[in-house]
Amino acid sequence: MTSSLDQLKALTTVVADTGDFESIRQFSPQDATTNPTLIFKAVQQAEYKPLLEKAIADNKNSPLSGSALHRKVIDDLLIAFGRKILEIVPGRVSTEVDARLSFDVDATVAKARYLIGLYEALGTPRERILIKIASTWEGAQAAAVCQKEGINCNLTLLFSLPQAIACADAGVRLISPFVGRIYDYFKATTGKEYHGAEDPGVQSVRTVYAYYKKFGYSTQVMGASFRNVSQITELAGCDLLTISPDLLEKLQNSTDPVERKLDAAAAKEALIERINLDEKLFRWMLNEDAMATDKLGDGIRKFAADIVKLEGIIAASF
Repeated sequence: MTSSLDQLKALTTVVADTGDFESIRQFSPQDATTNPTLIFKAVQQAEYKPLLEKAIADNKNSPLSGSALHRKVIDDLLIAFGRKILEIVPGRVSTEVDARLSFDVDATVAKARYLIGLYEALGTPRERILIKIASTWEGAQAAAVCQKEGINCNLTLLFSLPQAIACADAGVRLISPFVGRIYDYFKATTGKEYHGAEDPGVQSVRTVYAYYKKFGYSTQVMGASFRNVSQITELAGCDLLTISPDLLEKLQNSTDPVERKLDAAAAKEALIERINLDEKLFRWMLNEDAMATDKLGDGIRKFAADIVKLEGIIAASF
């Protein structure tokens, strides 16, 4: 019998949501994504400490000091993880810009250029890299600049249609709507357990997917942050899905049928009105969506906190 994972791969590009190299090898995804939380967890494991130790050693004689030095080590560490991952996957890896830059267009663009430069200096072509940026208004504007320079972007922490429209209007390569965190919010606020197609996280991605296909946007949709297998299979047919190792394993060990749930041709026939989005409308629509406002801010704070923790580990080594 064909595994559920192989059935899914026939419908959707599967991406590994992990910094764990062995998990990536085990499930043979096309691409892989990382974020500050995953990297922070990884460097606390014995098998990944050498990457951190090398990044620190390479900067022992740096003229930089303090926070500038710590940021330099983190950037080198991100590139080290990314390059290791690219030895395993045939496609791309996503490398995240510091979440603390989420509301600074110029600083985000500068960091994206810097990270791509580090990769290219080591022989990794930019076509294999996606720069992850939070899907704030500023993040979308920064991504628009990057995309024009051939720096492909993955706009993350996405919870709502206005965020998705801003990203598509910016011409970003792909977006990562967070299914599980939307589910978490509604489960916590309503006390209700959601299943299958009624899951609000699943519904959010379906709405975004239909909007993109209806109006011919080239930006791809990559569902992310899953809590269970049902959320994944309900989005079969999505452009990409980035999945954690535990859920990849469940899919690999299952032979349950996986059927296409999202279809680009069908979406073109959807009765959807186009929204002409500017900054004022973006901010108003986001403000009116309590869940998206809450989860975007919470996500940025958590990613920033893990960067600070990582800087603490590095600071102790100098």
